[in-house]
Parts: sequence; C-alpha cells; structure tokens
Amino acid sequence: MTERQALRRRAWRGVTVAAVTWIGAAAATAAPEAGILAAALVIAAGGAVALFVRFRRPAVLVATVALACAAAAGGTVAALAPTRAAIAHLEVDGGRHLRVTATVTGHVSGSADGGAWFDATVSAVSAGDTTVRGVIPARIGVDAERRDRLSAVGQGSEVVLSGRAVPADPAERAVLVLRATEVERAPPPEGVWAVFEDLRDGLIASTRGLPQPGAGLIPGLAVGDTSGLDAATEAAMKTSSLSHLTAVSGANCALVVGAAFALLAVSGARRWLRVVGALLVLTGFVVLVTPEPSVVRAAAMSAIGILALGLGRPTVGVAVLAAAVTVLLIADPWLCRSLGFALSTAATAALLVLARPLADGLGRWMPAPLALALAVPTSAQLVCGPLIVLIDPHVPLLGVAANLLADPAAAPATIAGVLACVLPVPWLRDGLTAVAWIPAAWIAGVAHTTASAPAQNLPWPDGPLGAALLTIAGGAVAVALARPRRVPRITALATLTVAVLVGAIGGTSTIRTVAGPLTIPSGWQVAMCDVGQGDATLWRSGSAAALVDTGPEPEPLAECLATLGIDHLDLVVLTHFDKDHVGGSEAVLGRADLVVHGPIGEPADQRLLDRFAAGGSRLQPAAVGLTGGLGDTRWQALGPLPGMEPGNDASVVIDVSGPGFPRMVMLGDLGAEPQAALLRRVDVPRVEIVKVSHHGSADQDPALYHRLQARVGLIGVGAGNTYGHPTLRLLDILQDTGTVVARTDTDGILAVWHDEEERLTLWRQRAP
Repeated sequence: MTERQALRRRAWRGVTVAAVTWIGAAAATAAPEAGILAAALVIAAGGAVALFVRFRRPAVLVATVALACAAAAGGTVAALAPTRAAIAHLEVDGGRHLRVTATVTGHVSGSADGGAWFDATVSAVSAGDTTVRGVIPARIGVDAERRDRLSAVGQGSEVVLSGRAVPADPAERAVLVLRATEVERAPPPEGVWAVFEDLRDGLIASTRGLPQPGAGLIPGLAVGDTSGLDAATEAAMKTSSLSHLTAVSGANCALVVGAAFALLAVSGARRWLRVVGALLVLTGFVVLVTPEPSVVRAAAMSAIGILALGLGRPTVGVAVLAAAVTVLLIADPWLCRSLGFALSTAATAALLVLARPLADGLGRWMPAPLALALAVPTSAQLVCGPLIVLIDPHVPLLGVAANLLADPAAAPATIAGVLACVLPVPWLRDGLTAVAWIPAAWIAGVAHTTASAPAQNLPWPDGPLGAALLTIAGGAVAVALARPRRVPRITALATLTVAVLVGAIGGTSTIRTVAGPLTIPSGWQVAMCDVGQGDATLWRSGSAAALVDTGPEPEPLAECLATLGIDHLDLVVLTHFDKDHVGGSEAVLGRADLVVHGPIGEPADQRLLDRFAAGGSRLQPAAVGLTGGLGDTRWQALGPLPGMEPGNDASVVIDVSGPGFPRMVMLGDLGAEPQAALLRRVDVPRVEIVKVSHHGSADQDPALYHRLQARVGLIGVGAGNTYGHPTLRLLDILQDTGTVVARTDTDGILAVWHDEEERLTLWRQRAP
C-alpha cells in the first residue's frame, strides 16, 4: 500500500467520527435529558480508552474519539438545559406577554404572510416582574404591519420587542420563539457590524439602474443577499436547481480564500503570513455574508484546510470535511437537524468522493474536460436529490444541464461582486458591478429558460419512500456511469435499472409534454383545470390565452397548463383573494402580461399583487364596465358590484364573447344575494357556458341561471370535499335550465369549443 493510499484510508476514519457525532447530536437534541445521555457517552468513551490501552487497535481508538465527540455534542445540549428551564418557568407556553432585548444574528427573512423572521441572541426576557438574563438563542417573528420597523435592522442590531411566545420545539436550537406585536427599538447595527452592513448596502445600491434580472442576482451571487431578486427569477432559480448559487457555499469561500492566498503568495509573504491573512479574509467574509449553516460549514472546512497547509501536512478532502462537520456539531449540535447544513455537507462529499469516478466513467465517451464538467453537477444532484425530494416531491431533469451552463459564470460574477462590495471607491465599485452583471445576466437567462421547459420537473413520490427510491435510482446511475470493474454483476444490474428508468421517465415526460397536449382536442376555446377544491378556468383566441383564478396550489395548475400547451398568459383574472382562487399563483408569476383583480381586503392580497408586478405584470383593479380584448374575443367585467366587502360576494364576474366563440360568464364565488343584485343592476346576457359560482354551493339564485340559460355548466370542485359540493340544490337548478353539468372532481380537465359546423362540443378528460 502506498503512502497516499494509506493516507486516504486513514482519512475515512474521520468520517466514522463525524457520523457518530451526528448521531449523538441528533439523539441529544431529541432526548428529554441530554445530560444523562452525555454522561453515558462519556462512560462509554472511558471504557473504549481502557480497551485501547489493552489491545492497541486503531478501530478502538477511532471508537474512543467518536464517542468522546458525541459526548461533547451532548454536553453542549445539556449546557443549555438550565436556560430552557428558566424560560419555561416564565410559563411561555401559556402565551404570556414577554418583553425581550435581543441582538440580531442572522438575515431578516420575509415570510409567506408578509412578515419577517430572524435569528437572535436574547440577553433579557421579562414577564411581569420576573426577568431572565443570559445568552438565550431565539427565533423572532414580526407581522406584516410592523415589518417596516425592521427596515434599518441588520446583523448586530440590538432590538427591543414585546409579544407572545410560541411553544418552542425542544429539538430546535432556539430556546425562545417570539411572535412580536410591538417593536419598541430597532436601530441599525453599530461598530464593525455597521461597516459590513454599509458594504452590503453599497453593493445593492450600485446594482440599481442595471437591467433586471441580472442586477438583482449580483448581491445573491456575491454575498447571499437575495432581497433585490424578483419573484419570477427566484422561482426560476429554484426550479432549475440553481438556487445554491445565491446561497453562499463552499465554492464562494474557496474562491475568496484562494484569491487572498494567491495574492499573498505573489507578494512574497511567508507561509505563516499567508495562513494568517487567509484566515482573516475568511473571517471577514463569513461576517459579511452572515453565518448561515452552509457558510459556517464551508468556512470551517476552509479554515482546517488552511491550517493543514500552513503546517505543511498533506490534506485529504474527506478528512477535512469530516473534521469540519465534527467540530461544528460539537459547537452547535442543532445543525444536525438543518436541511441546509445536510445539503451542504452532502454536496461537498459528492464532489470529493463521486465526481472523479463519474468523470472517469464519462471520459470513455467524451473528452476529459467535458466529462469532469458534467461529473461535478451530476454527483451533487445524485447525492442531494433524496434530501431535496423530502421537501419538494419533484426531480429536476434539466438541473445538470442548467448547472453545466451556469457554473462557469458563477466564479467571475462572485469575484467581481465581492470586490465591488469591499472597495470604497464608488466609480470603481460601479464598474466592477457592471462587470459582474454580464455573467449574472447569463445565469438568470439559463434559469428562466430551464424553468420554462415543460419537462423540467418530474413528479416523484414524497416522504421517506420517495427519498429511498431516489437514493436507489441515484446509486444505480452512479454505478452505471462509473462502471467499476471489480463488481461486473452489480454494474450490469445498475445499467439495466438505469435503462428501465430512462424508458419510464422518457415515456412519462413524453406524455406530459408532447402527448399530453395531443390528448386535449386542439380546437378547445374554453378549458377548466382539475386543481382540486378551487377554480382555474382558461379561454383562448388564436395565440392569446387568459386564466381566471389559479386554484389552491401551484403544482396542479402548472401540470394543467403544460398539458394544455400554455406557457404564457396575456391576461390573468383573480376574482377574489381566497386561497382556493389565488393559492396557485406561484405557477404563473412572471408569465402574465396583465393581472385584473378584485378588491383588496388584507395586506397579504397586496403582497401577492406586488409579486406579480415584480414579475413584470401590469395590475388593473376590476370595476363594473371594465373591458378588454384577447385575440378576437372581448371581455367585460360585470362585477364586483359597488359596496360589497372584499371576499366571495365581491368576486370579479367576467363576460366573454366574440365571433365563433361560445359566449361565457364566469361567476366567481358570488352568493345568492349578490347574484340577485347582479341580475337587477346589469343586463345579464344569455350564454352558452357558465362557470358555476362557488364550486356548486347551495347559496345560488335560480333566477340568474334561468336568465343565463347556459348549455354547459362548468364546476371546479375537489373530489371528496367536505363541503358537499356540488350540492343537490345547485344540480337541480342546472337540470331545470337544461344545462349540462361538467365537474372536475369526476370528469378531470374540461374543454369546450365550437366545431367547424358551429356546434357546441364538450370534452371530458375522464368519460362519465
């Protein structure tokens, strides 16, 4: 065995230590009494020491170190137990009103309801006359109405807030979770924290005036700040598996530290000066981008590597990664439950262990540089896929291609962006930002192009079963590509498995993206998507298409649009802001020219419209008489009626007509009273199609349906819904008016059109 092979073999011992430490951290954070577990691990480590003294086996030594590290992680958890007990003594689980003084330690991140959450270290918690002091890890949320009070807050700001506690999960690091209702003090950071905050703000300011979406991507690539990224580009980055580029990772640390080390080497600095200088640059970079789990892991790994280099010791990537993971889990055992930390560790391990064998395997069929370029994103996606599918049950089929195209642009964008961030000369900063814009714009273009491809996301089973299946599939792909010669039977089995997978995926993708639209009659003019208990109705004229409401979730709507062959919308109508009508909006953000909407009732409604606007849509509030054109059709808003409160009864009602088009009225969620008011105030036309109100509820005005005299009634309704929709009363009304009922719960996607002889035709995805 050569010295290098022996070194690599010894490096894997560190993996055992890291794995045992991870298991120990997970057990300690879940155990009701972490101190007892830590004590047991200490005793076990003592027993292992005695065994090693007697037998002198390397395996026993590894076990001793592993148990000691696991005990140390447990001790860290146990050390926080008194603080947890003191907070619990305040009866925070009862929702008691608290006043806290805290120092912000992480990004102030927006939440789905328009509010914000941030990590903090609380120094004082007061409940009535009782005050608890200490270093208390906390997670603090502020509602949408008070988020503006945090506009100046950054890492290092000392804030004073009051609110009610949310029960904290004992398995999470945060001892206190507070939902703030008052923000008493929220100053900007001071001292060194203010310097770094000013640097970040300066970089963001220098991107203003540059074309989007590249401009908003520069701070994300350089320092992980995605506040300027528009919603459409952020969604495209996630869909195309490029979101890791805007989350500062090991690649960013390696680029920055490597540049500093090289610069010091060129200047003739001694080895120890290079090491110290690189460590100082690394520390400053971590503070600049804020210490998120992936950044901390990458920084720890880089620091260990720099020290090993400075001491003249040969380094092995796996050993460095294992040491970094072990140290971090001892210092912060709750990282073992962080998906970001797990993904970061898995991706680095994949690059260290799997990339080279994959490159060698691919090198049999292509040039070596191209093989290595493909192997890097492929290895990361194979290893990280099972973790990602736990939170998003889809497999990004084009993720490797997107990374292959985008990764070469990441390095120049990151280096230019970081230099622009730290240089104090405004004109030089603006010039470097402009340089960074070129590769950033390329990355954004790759993301949007990949995300718009119908075949990008392959649906996959969710939960542990889905993760296990994807692990097996990924392992088969890795073996089939690397083709190890020592296990020919396993290689043959893996190749067969991959062939079956490729055939199944190819067939599924063909059905979804090519054959799917062919199953829908090509001449459809009106269609209703099967999106569950909600509405999503389309009409089209020529190449123009419109969507009325988006259903409750984005995935079913996206699937339906792909099946119908719709990738762009000239018009989106949001009849009102209930979730079953706007919850799927994520699927069409950045894809609509005009958004017509009903009355705004809650701050969340306006935030959704702001996201559409950020994606390039024009906004238009609906009013009676508002009209517009779509191809050869004309649409008119018959509602919302004046004086109605935002909600069901203030739904936008749309009348659509045109030459050769089956006239249609869509009633939103109007109840019986506003339906009667509509009949009194508006000249309601006779139509061929009616989109039935409120999923077929009983709250209907028969007179309106008798006036409409529709030949087809479309009902968007979920199978097995608990509301009893569509109700017998509504079905009886449609029977009395001679209206044919078509419902998505039993019929699937619905399509209606005039054929060549002007006959009205109804098509159901599932035959009744």
